[in-house]
Amino acid sequence: MAPLDGILVADFSRVLAGPLAAMLLGDLGADVIKVERPDGGDDTRAWGPPWRDGVSTYYLGLNRNKRSIALDLKDPADVALARTLAGRADVLIESFRPGLIEELGLGLGALREANPRLVTCSVTAFGSGPEAAGLPGYDFLLQAMGGLMSVTGEPDGQPLKAGTAVVDLVCGLLAANGIQAALVERASTGRGRHVEVSLMDSALTCLLNQGTAWVAAGVTGRRRGNRHPSIVPYETYATADRPLAIAVGNERIFVRLCEALGLPELPSDGRFSSNEARVAHADELMDAFEAVLREQPAEHWLAVLREAKVPAGPINGVDEAFALASELGMEPVEEIDGLPLVRPPLRLDGERPEIRRGPPALDEHGDDLRREIARWGCRPPEPPPL
Repeated sequence: MAPLDGILVADFSRVLAGPLAAMLLGDLGADVIKVERPDGGDDTRAWGPPWRDGVSTYYLGLNRNKRSIALDLKDPADVALARTLAGRADVLIESFRPGLIEELGLGLGALREANPRLVTCSVTAFGSGPEAAGLPGYDFLLQAMGGLMSVTGEPDGQPLKAGTAVVDLVCGLLAANGIQAALVERASTGRGRHVEVSLMDSALTCLLNQGTAWVAAGVTGRRRGNRHPSIVPYETYATADRPLAIAVGNERIFVRLCEALGLPELPSDGRFSSNEARVAHADELMDAFEAVLREQPAEHWLAVLREAKVPAGPINGVDEAFALASELGMEPVEEIDGLPLVRPPLRLDGERPEIRRGPPALDEHGDDLRREIARWGCRPPEPPPL
């Protein structure tokens, strides 16, 4: 049995954070029912190119291990089906604007009163307070408004977003974590919790050390390109052909790096004898390193640095990253019904969770689910397992 086998998840969310959380629960064995509007379904179905057999690859990356049903939540009959689904579900995830789910007749408080074991999760943009009303909630905006873009980019360039939707990603991970914590607690209390996670909170979480620098020391981060604000050397350095990423986390590694580059005197130089000194003299250290690194191509230095046990690596493209994971035996891709998909990222006892279903077509399971939900409405839920 998978860890969440027997858990029923009603996924009313759309786009990225909520669907990601639901997919992660599905990876762990939960039966995830994706509830979509009939006119086009989840927004990400239209987010292409690229496409695979006419389906957006964006959608494909967020919806494995789910069943799909299309419900018109302005139709009383479909709202009744949605209520019945919530009455049987263990988890309900939604990402409507604050207040809309109540307007649709699916108030979370009422649903949990009818089904006390229900764990509900709301994914919001800026929380559920009145101050957040009407504020838009897309990852790009949250990267801008949440401070991430102010610390991303070259020092003399414009602010840049990350190459992927990192705020949505972190939000989905936090949602899945909160839901599972609520399920664990429910096992002893018999009652569910309401989990709320916002994109703004997630953006502030993404700031990590940059956020703490402001909160604890009053230091506002700035754009530094690939240079770290607190660790040197910890950036990219030019070689004879392409950049090389080098990450030095302590003094022992720094000594090994200098020796590997034929610069054993640098750790004794007052400008570089401690991490704090190196942060203050990062440009001078880069000049010293690159004067040597530019003499040979990156592959040469990778071999040298790996022999010296110095953390270093190339800047891979997406294709090269998947190739590397394959070379390392990680098997990052699984094919299901002829469709290659990225595999679930964790392992349990050495095994990755199974991809039981590929991402569903809109309302692919609608007929079966309507019959199934109708039967639920005719009999009480089965008692929970001991």
